[in-house]
Amino acid sequence: MDRSTVSWRNTTHDWARSVDAEHLALVRENGAFFAPGGLPHLLLEVLAYAADEAECLGGGRCTVTLYADGSVSVADEGRGTDTRFDDHGRPVKKPVMATKDLRFFDHPDAQVLPDGHPRRGMSVVAALSEWLVHTNRRAGGAWAQRYVHGVPATGLTPVADDGTTGTTVHFSPAEALPALPALTASWPHLSVEIDDRRARSPRTSQSAESRDRP
Repeated sequence: MDRSTVSWRNTTHDWARSVDAEHLALVRENGAFFAPGGLPHLLLEVLAYAADEAECLGGGRCTVTLYADGSVSVADEGRGTDTRFDDHGRPVKKPVMATKDLRFFDHPDAQVLPDGHPRRGMSVVAALSEWLVHTNRRAGGAWAQRYVHGVPATGLTPVADDGTTGTTVHFSPAEALPALPALTASWPHLSVEIDDRRARSPRTSQSAESRDRP
């Protein structure tokens, strides 16, 4: 990464590191500890970021899609993942997938997710997924990036700008989803819809829980 990123202010992640291989290895070696309960906890980790955006914007919604191949995606309508340009004009996205979340991962008072376990961050989801595709739509452009066990497998690949903003995280965990967890119990600003494509006759756009508007 360009040295210009070293001076960027870190709020949630360290801009100076694009990949923290030791951190990802630690998560993979201790999956039961960092993601107790497996896939339901990973899903809540992703939804927590959508909830952050919804709270910041005064309300929002997202769609959880369950695919026949066992993969899951969460698509929100927030502002998109922070992406900046270094001194050479190259796009640099906040390393949310491949480095630790400075707010939660090592914090003894980390936010507790609806399943009663601590929030650790998106890097846990990426590290414990066979693959993950992060699609980002932001006012300054849209791109996608693929990860394998948390390590970037591609660069930022431009995608067509459809005029919307938001983030989609599509990931393939090592295990199937046994049952949906309580999706919005702790997030009153977030409305969640479920698109279950696992069955032969998909159930689409079923509202999981309603948002309590302020």
